[in-house]
Amino acid sequence: MVKRISLSCLFILLIGSLSFAQKTSMKKPVSLIFDTDIGPDYDDVGAITLLHALADSGQVNILATIASDKYAKVSQVLSVFNTYFNRPNIPIAVPKGKAVDDPDSQHWSDTIVARYPHRVKSNAEVPDAVTLYRQILAKQPDKSVTIVTVGFFTNLANLLESKPDQYSKLSGKELINQKVKQLVSMAGKFPEGREYNVYRDTEASIKALNNWPTPIIFSGFEIGEKVKTGIPLIQNKSITKSPTKDVFRISIPKAREDKNGRMSWDQTAVLVAIKGAAPYYELKPGRIVVKADGSNTWDSTKKGQFYLVEKRPATEVTAYINKLMMHQPKKKS
Repeated sequence: MVKRISLSCLFILLIGSLSFAQKTSMKKPVSLIFDTDIGPDYDDVGAITLLHALADSGQVNILATIASDKYAKVSQVLSVFNTYFNRPNIPIAVPKGKAVDDPDSQHWSDTIVARYPHRVKSNAEVPDAVTLYRQILAKQPDKSVTIVTVGFFTNLANLLESKPDQYSKLSGKELINQKVKQLVSMAGKFPEGREYNVYRDTEASIKALNNWPTPIIFSGFEIGEKVKTGIPLIQNKSITKSPTKDVFRISIPKAREDKNGRMSWDQTAVLVAIKGAAPYYELKPGRIVVKADGSNTWDSTKKGQFYLVEKRPATEVTAYINKLMMHQPKKKS
């Protein structure tokens, strides 16, 4: 009799422990703002596809998709992807002041804007980037927002310098410090180098990176350079109509260096922003130092920032990103 009671108690304790483990292992979705120069380059397309794929699995809540450039179709492109993945109401914004305006030389954006539905028809229809940042951040719980930037630092520099407004009595820097948990950025080359997202708007990069009040994680040029994706997506015959597939199908043949797949800088930043650095990377502490010519070095004696260092072979993260890039929208119930 005593033996039976002991076994019953053990069973109850075991079930309780499993239930507790299941509850504690369930993480809250990451609240995320996606800041991108989508349009001229197309690894951003892979990045926004990853973002929606991980949102469909409940790992991220997309608060906004914000452009860091003024390319004429940038808001329409963002609207295409948000609509395709059944999130047409995600807020979109573009910088209305001085900003980079690079053309889409490969003309993939023309194709997807013509082929896929989208609510936003021009940049004039969406608000200024800083206005939307302040509006969204003001509503979020303290230290809850992750910002991932895979483009220029134009918006972030402007946000830092923004004044109190109808959305918040805080200055830009105070608002960031109160609401943002971390910034994850595809930018720089480590431990030193000169990378496009930093030097294309050097003034903004220096302002933002010298004054940003929360931790920053950098996925440097050397990380995404080894991660070449898109070929399995192009070759997947079961995916017949997808803006992601169309972009990679159009663009990969136009660049010799992309014959084995597009280098995937932006996807790595999104992946780390949502899932963390492990198991593919570890973090090197210090602070970035941006010079007047847009090149950067790394000061390992300082604190508050990190860059990714490979921990696992690039082939592993490549396979995972390729899989996520083939994600298709959930069927509407």
